[in-house]
Amino acid sequence: MNPDDMDDSEDSSPFQQELTCPVCQGIFRDPVLLACSHSFCRECLDKSFDVNNKCPVCREVYHKDQAITNRALSSTCERFLQETNRWPKQQKPPQGEGVCNLHLRPLELYCEKDEEPVCVDCVSLHSSHRIRSIGEGVRICKEELDFKIQIFQKKVETYKKMSKKFSNATEHIKRQAEQAEKHIRAEFDRLRELLDKEEQQRLLALTQEEEQKIKDLHELAQRTKEDITAVKGLIDMVKKEMGNEDLPFLKNFQALKRKAEWTKHDPDLENKCVLNMGSHVGALGYKIWKSIQGHIRFYPVVLDPNTASPWLSLSDDLTMVKESAERITVPDNPERFDPCVFVLGSEGYISGKHKWDVLVGDSPKWVLGVCSHKVTRKKKFTVSTNREVWSISLSKGVYTVMTPKRTELQLQRRPEKIRIKLNMEKGEVSFWDGGTGKHLVTLTHDFTQMIFPLFGPGLHSTPMTLAPGKMAVHTS
Repeated sequence: MNPDDMDDSEDSSPFQQELTCPVCQGIFRDPVLLACSHSFCRECLDKSFDVNNKCPVCREVYHKDQAITNRALSSTCERFLQETNRWPKQQKPPQGEGVCNLHLRPLELYCEKDEEPVCVDCVSLHSSHRIRSIGEGVRICKEELDFKIQIFQKKVETYKKMSKKFSNATEHIKRQAEQAEKHIRAEFDRLRELLDKEEQQRLLALTQEEEQKIKDLHELAQRTKEDITAVKGLIDMVKKEMGNEDLPFLKNFQALKRKAEWTKHDPDLENKCVLNMGSHVGALGYKIWKSIQGHIRFYPVVLDPNTASPWLSLSDDLTMVKESAERITVPDNPERFDPCVFVLGSEGYISGKHKWDVLVGDSPKWVLGVCSHKVTRKKKFTVSTNREVWSISLSKGVYTVMTPKRTELQLQRRPEKIRIKLNMEKGEVSFWDGGTGKHLVTLTHDFTQMIFPLFGPGLHSTPMTLAPGKMAVHTS
């Protein structure tokens, strides 16, 4: 019988069964031989070993490194596949990317779970998986990738917006640096002017004392010179009288002795006749600072512009805040309040006692107090102690303690200055009328996080201003 006329049943003869892997039921691919003499596809044996280390046929235990390549069987399988005529005449067996590496059958199906093309003989290995046609598989994969493309396109737009924000932030930093440099130079110019004035005054005082001391010494030297001339005159007179004859000399002796008396004090340097160096150069830096401290203001708290709402305008020295006529273009950095109209102090506290005064004037609405560094920044929230904000407020003529259950403060007069005292160790923040010193209310909490001063000037043109503190120098 012509081999070309054999059907598939005859083709599956005992010889082909000899070349069939007992695990995958396909022609051996890269066959390996165990010590028990059974052969398997290397991939099939690896999968079987992952389950247990027994031969799939005789169940004899083996070690993975005992499997050796069965080169003779591999050559026989390759020759069988080349010589077996399973396809129409004049057509070569399928090869390349469109052929199943395991069964050498065309890849005509798609496994949705494993996301890979398979042949008809692979279906038994994917029995629990959803199998689709190649066309459906392409459609599903393209739909998934189209969805990813949409995500990436949105991400590109988001990144473009962020790039714009980064550029705006860079420009803002440049403006900040320019503003800060201008303020620094102006302040140093002011201080230099004060120092120059102080220098001139001290040099003038030094010159005046120098001139006075030298003048006094010149006068003393002149009087001494005159005394020298007078003393020389006495010497000459006495010598002349001593040259007289004896009797006239003795008769004139008493008168001569009276003429020869010198009652003036001998010349000497007087007390404090030299410069008082201590008054000019002693502790000079401290004396200069003490002299100009009246021209220097100390603020216990200054504002942090990086936390200020875009609807707030701050002074150059960061001690005053008020409503801005229009929304200011500033970076939307994480620490900035928006949309809430607040600004924080530039320094947070984790310990110690702190005190600052705020001038509210006749502003009809404001919020003052302290808050945790974790307070909400990017959305509206109810100001309350349970939101880690400890404060009082004025709104519609009513003073309120901002606790979950609002408490109204009954005040006899409208305070124009609010004093805030923070005691981290005691866990207290108290509010006072800064003008009269009257206590308003004290809120308590176990402060375990960093606490910042909080300012809410409200959307009004009346500014909220920080009052300068008092400076004290302790010497010992």
